[in-house]
Amino acid sequence: MSTAYEKSPARRFVPAGLTIHPFTASDADYADAVRVVNAVFPEYMDTVGDWRFEDSHRAPHIQMRRWLASLGGATVAYGNYSQFEDMYHPHKFSVFVAVLPAHQGQGIGAVLYDEIVSAVGWRDPISLRARTREDVVRSVRFLRDRGFAEDMREWESRLDVDTFDPAPYACHEVALRAEGIRIATLAELLERDPDCREKLWDLDVELTRDVPYPEPPTPITRQAFDAWVFNNPNFLPEGYVVARDGAHYVGSSALWDSKADPRELYTGLTGVRRAYRRRGIALALKLRGIAYARQRGVKMIKTWNAQNNRGMLNINAALGFVKQPAWISLVKKFD
Repeated sequence: MSTAYEKSPARRFVPAGLTIHPFTASDADYADAVRVVNAVFPEYMDTVGDWRFEDSHRAPHIQMRRWLASLGGATVAYGNYSQFEDMYHPHKFSVFVAVLPAHQGQGIGAVLYDEIVSAVGWRDPISLRARTREDVVRSVRFLRDRGFAEDMREWESRLDVDTFDPAPYACHEVALRAEGIRIATLAELLERDPDCREKLWDLDVELTRDVPYPEPPTPITRQAFDAWVFNNPNFLPEGYVVARDGAHYVGSSALWDSKADPRELYTGLTGVRRAYRRRGIALALKLRGIAYARQRGVKMIKTWNAQNNRGMLNINAALGFVKQPAWISLVKKFD
């Protein structure tokens, strides 16, 4: 059922004929939603395939609804509410609104946000969470005007792969091998180690416990981990590297493909078990990832780290990653 708007007494006038309708999961709706989000965040391009994969692998208990807003039959905005599988709470939700740049500042986002909040209200939320980049001033103001308060920041950092000089690190992995630490790609381990998937999941669960989150984290199940990693269309087994002490997996770092832009790779979780830290293992894993990116002809690696994750931020800075505007997590809490 669609809802049409001309004006709201509590807001500025919005374009006559604005229509909001639920997302139908049709090919057209997927294409329109991805087009809007990519126009708002052109540095982080998605594909319809990415969205369909996430939808088909979302856990059954995770609630999500989507909407599109149209003017004159053309989609101009997209919004949703959802929940976090890695920070799950039955009454905590995320909200997201994106309006095409040419149509921003006309009240469309406000109307769409109200539609979303009204719908999620039936689920008795105790908090709503949103995320935006600090330099997107309109979005920051929009959220703060609606009672959202910042509670966490992540630095985005980018490495220009062509300018990276590996020479200063030529002997780093050799020194680790002398200590019994070996690094292999996941492609190699999947062939050699029949327990590879189980070990990788066990490692991921331990590493995730130390990742800074704005909400208490919930561990991922083995089934969900296998689905998100090994069935992921952006999975790069040669770009996913693991540090081992004998048969024991002690650290890992993953690079993920970007189907929308083959010149870029995204860094996933990089971490080392507590007992093995401060030995240069994380640095060795990152170096392997950079070498893989150079081999593929990739131009840029993007990564994100919480502002209090000094260890990884220092490693990235030493390797030449350059900080970008921070991403802000904001929360609105209810009684």
